[in-house]
Amino acid sequence: MIEDASAFGRRTANAAQACAAVRGLPEPRRDATVQSSGPRAAVHGFRSMRLRPILAACLLSTALFSTGLLSSANAYEHGWTIPADTGVVGVEQAQLDPAWWVERQTEPDRVILDAQAIAAQNAKLMQLDRSMHDLDALPSSLERARVAGWIEGLSKRPTRTLYDERGEVVPAADLDSIVDNANLAAVPATQATRFGLVVHRAALRSFPTRTRVFSSNDDHDIDRFQESGLFPGDPVAIVHESRDGNWFFIVNTRYAAWIEKQYVAEGSRDAVLGYGRKTPFRIVTGARATTVYTPEEPGVSEVQLDMGVRVPVLADWPVGTAVNGQHGYTSHVIQLPVRNDDGSLRFAPALLPRREPTAEAPLALTPRNLIQQGFKFLGERYGWGHSYNARDCSGFVSEIYRSMGVQLPRNTSDQAVSPALNRIAFAEKDSHAKRMAVVRELQVGDLVYIPGHVMMVIDRIDGEPYVIHDTTGLSFAGPDGGIVRARTNGVTVSPLTPLLFNGKTSFVDRITNIQRIRP
Repeated sequence: MIEDASAFGRRTANAAQACAAVRGLPEPRRDATVQSSGPRAAVHGFRSMRLRPILAACLLSTALFSTGLLSSANAYEHGWTIPADTGVVGVEQAQLDPAWWVERQTEPDRVILDAQAIAAQNAKLMQLDRSMHDLDALPSSLERARVAGWIEGLSKRPTRTLYDERGEVVPAADLDSIVDNANLAAVPATQATRFGLVVHRAALRSFPTRTRVFSSNDDHDIDRFQESGLFPGDPVAIVHESRDGNWFFIVNTRYAAWIEKQYVAEGSRDAVLGYGRKTPFRIVTGARATTVYTPEEPGVSEVQLDMGVRVPVLADWPVGTAVNGQHGYTSHVIQLPVRNDDGSLRFAPALLPRREPTAEAPLALTPRNLIQQGFKFLGERYGWGHSYNARDCSGFVSEIYRSMGVQLPRNTSDQAVSPALNRIAFAEKDSHAKRMAVVRELQVGDLVYIPGHVMMVIDRIDGEPYVIHDTTGLSFAGPDGGIVRARTNGVTVSPLTPLLFNGKTSFVDRITNIQRIRP
């Protein structure tokens, strides 16, 4: 409901005085009144005032808020600008350099959690978080009810209309065929528990199919059958096979889904579960690392290893002995899983060049490393469920923390409520003031959740938190009160408080949880 002109003028004038008092600016003349009712007239009146830009921005924000155009303070309430060279509110080019943020830290190398504390937290996660799967605890045989429960929990026939890559409706018969390929009726009453190692970065799918489907006919990015991704050396329990024989349903530590058989090598429980415990090892600290090309052993040739992937080092490899036809002194000689033609597991040596970003232990959990690790993905395209050889928002924060040895659940819905972390929960009824009191205290590495999204805090500037996050886009108010939508579609730096959810409500007012990986 729009207020009458006099009431509107009184509220905005009072707000102007408050803004001026906060910033130490001169108050506007009290005769600067609105000539007619409504938000456009109010904005026009403010533009005619000879006010400092920050104060004018504050008044504009108050006007829009008062008339209900925005349900939260817009981007200009705190003097935000949209730099011409970035097009993103509050972000200057200099702020796209991790060094800029590291230099602001008073204790950049302060250890937030040491290795012992991280190990304890990981153990707590496995014990308390129901989204996690302890493969070591799986029995030697699995009952049908348990296996069917995993499959039915994911592979439910879609009830909404889906579209293919041409924008056409996916026929019901095609969906029936996809669902039928899950072959649920073939799950036996009991089966031996089988294990395998992933040999190549691979997609995890809702159904045993490569078919990409979308929620609308103009969406070609968010494949609704895409769930997540796994990496070389990830252990899995193999619990079912598709009707066409090309897919396994697997259970990983953090996910249960379909994966193409060609990416899984089946081995003994000891071989599979022992692989990730081998020492010494290297852990990937860059966005990715790649083994050298070799025609002698195609299974380990140019294998991509993403941030946080851990691989054993063959420390006893004889010096001067060739590795797949190449001298190894310029590389780390590592061991990778390989899938034989019959699907069985074997291990082979591979060369990981010393130039590739790896370390002999997880990085220390410090503000410096949190910032630097996040920025290593800056600009990478957003990839729903790890598609596009990239990652989404929850995968992004997971891999940052994994490089420091910290395990997180896979999806935002599970991360946000995990009982193993230091959680602050909000209810819908919680006021903006209550939320802001917490937001003003956010620290580097804190994870902020709104429905379907997570952001990692990289610092506060004058109390305003900045975040790095993997997102399809940002919405914020422009100078004229209209909504600006920046289609970032990738890993992005932004302030938190000016961001708008669905172009209406502030992100702050949509926060559901904050998770703090700290004492």
